[in-house]
Amino acid sequence: MATDVMIEASGLTKRFGGVRALDKVSFEVRRGEVVGFLGPNGAGKSTTMRILTCFISPTTGSAKVSGHDVFDSPLEVRRAIGYLPQRAPLYTDMSVYDYLRFVAEIRGLDESAFKSRLKKVVEVCGLAQSLGKDIGTLSHGYRQRVGLGQALIHDPPILILDEPTSDLDPNEKAEVLRYIKQIGKDRTILLSTHNLAEVEEACARAIIVSKGRVVADGALDDIRGKTGRVRYVVAIDEKRAEAGNSAPSAEAARTALERIDGARSVKELPTDESLHKFELIGPQNSDLRADIFRLVVAKGWTLLELRRDAQSLDAVFRDLTRGDEKLDRGAGWKASEPEDDEDDDDSTSDEDDDDDSDEASDNHSSARKA
Repeated sequence: MATDVMIEASGLTKRFGGVRALDKVSFEVRRGEVVGFLGPNGAGKSTTMRILTCFISPTTGSAKVSGHDVFDSPLEVRRAIGYLPQRAPLYTDMSVYDYLRFVAEIRGLDESAFKSRLKKVVEVCGLAQSLGKDIGTLSHGYRQRVGLGQALIHDPPILILDEPTSDLDPNEKAEVLRYIKQIGKDRTILLSTHNLAEVEEACARAIIVSKGRVVADGALDDIRGKTGRVRYVVAIDEKRAEAGNSAPSAEAARTALERIDGARSVKELPTDESLHKFELIGPQNSDLRADIFRLVVAKGWTLLELRRDAQSLDAVFRDLTRGDEKLDRGAGWKASEPEDDEDDDDSTSDEDDDDDSDEASDNHSSARKA
């Protein structure tokens, strides 16, 4: 049956020994969406992606990709996705052309289909000048282009990209993001990252995970309002005032601002200029600028600055993931709190992952048979 849901995770839980890397993670990604999958290091992003790409199985819960269960139909899932892991496993002694041809053969493309797809991939990923070069001689940025190429060579409807811009310089990052936005015009993309600027540039929606749980899921503007508050910056001249009025002291100005209906907190901001500058926090569903302006006019003060800042995605991310620091493995991990089995330092070995995956797979299989 046709469906617009291309990726579906339902109650995904993954344990490594006594540690929960994922704790009942659920979300959907629909056809044509480019979704940022956000979280601090160790939050469970890569574990989720490894489940969706059939590298490991969940301990409990289920996941479907393009309508196929990742546990029951892994080959169908792999045919439907293009996957670029954080560090693409490229064969550095092969030329770009030979490597892409090798991947195409594994994907079951015949010579005619390969040549047709190669032309498109080279155009999209900017590889025309690199086809004859050995991968080992390429920069990190061009290697990521090759990684994108292998993910696209079989023309999959779904792309899963895990930290595709890690280890790249700013120019290389900009290039890779440009390719992702171009590719995303006719595909479903799940983009894992902890770089918020990349999500704001390339995605319309984000899923934020913290300690193995989904803590926010929605359009970026909706997530920005997740904390329910808005920041105002107010600057008042400390020396000048309207005729017949005295310039305010910092204490008098702060006290007056605190009396505005809806003002949750007011604090003075440091400044080297001859002014008083304040940060005022108000509720998300109101605009206090008119009240602030009327107060300043009534007092006869000179208003130098007044602006309303929507809560930044960066600030919301910090609020939602605060306290998500990884525990010291030497001191022991708490089984009651979900922590990812991996981070950028790869402190958990692949062998450990495989052992746990086999155990989880056996348990999962037994549960299904039961």
